[in-house]
Amino acid sequence: MMPTGPGTHAEMARPAGAGRARPVFTVDVEDWFQVSAFDRTVSRSSWDSRQSRVERNTDRILALLDETGAIGTFFTLGWVAQRFPQLIRRIADAGHEVASHGFWHQRIPTISEAEFREDVRTAKAVLEDVAGVAVVGYRAPSFSLTDDVLWAARVLVEEGYTYDSSRFPIARRGYGTARGRCDPHMLDTPSGPLAEYPPAVWEVLGVRVPVAGGGWFRQLPLWVIQRGLGAVLRGGQPAVFYIHPWEIDPGQPRLAVGTITTIRHYRGLRVAESRLRILLRTWRFTSFQNLSQPVHSVPV
Repeated sequence: MMPTGPGTHAEMARPAGAGRARPVFTVDVEDWFQVSAFDRTVSRSSWDSRQSRVERNTDRILALLDETGAIGTFFTLGWVAQRFPQLIRRIADAGHEVASHGFWHQRIPTISEAEFREDVRTAKAVLEDVAGVAVVGYRAPSFSLTDDVLWAARVLVEEGYTYDSSRFPIARRGYGTARGRCDPHMLDTPSGPLAEYPPAVWEVLGVRVPVAGGGWFRQLPLWVIQRGLGAVLRGGQPAVFYIHPWEIDPGQPRLAVGTITTIRHYRGLRVAESRLRILLRTWRFTSFQNLSQPVHSVPV
């Protein structure tokens, strides 16, 4: 079994920036039709009848990581793991960390506490059964563990998770914690501590520029992403980067959605894989399970 969380209790006494900072590579393993922006267009009941591309796209990311010697954390939907168990085993066998993205890709504010608990409990059980390793990390769909639903942090602790990477410290409609902390820290919940690793942001003249990946990686110039990640690392903090398998797949089916969603979802798909290769050759990325615990506590 893998360790029960990033670092050990002894390491919690170290300053968050102690030692050489490492960039963290993460993948939100979901299929092209499961993104939150398509919730009103694609019904959950139609998922099984749609062309799945998640396995081959994730394998392409695995090949890139192998090519560059990088290790990552794969936040995987329980729905995906249930249907493609061999993919999850390949992730684990390659030395990457298997973590949870929930089961149904539901944004936390749209469901009840009981539904959230069932979702993260089921996903954890499925992933652990398939991968044969302990699953202790979580990332909420669409980074939706916002200030309005901080009770979810307590539930995660109660369900056996030890860390989270869902609180994006930017101002964005639908998700984000505009005044949230940018550095790793502990969320002090009534049921115990939960380590929080925010996605990377670059603070420039008081403005937080999201350089963590995803749509920002495809929309912004690559030099902005590179300089931003470098700035986070020079500040002594792990630079958390993320990508989805569908983001390196320009051949995915196209849906008739609004202009904003079309731009956010489809723009940059043709350049994402080549950009990703450059990024992986620039730094030696690692996973969350190889990091030390942060030390600063924030009450929830």
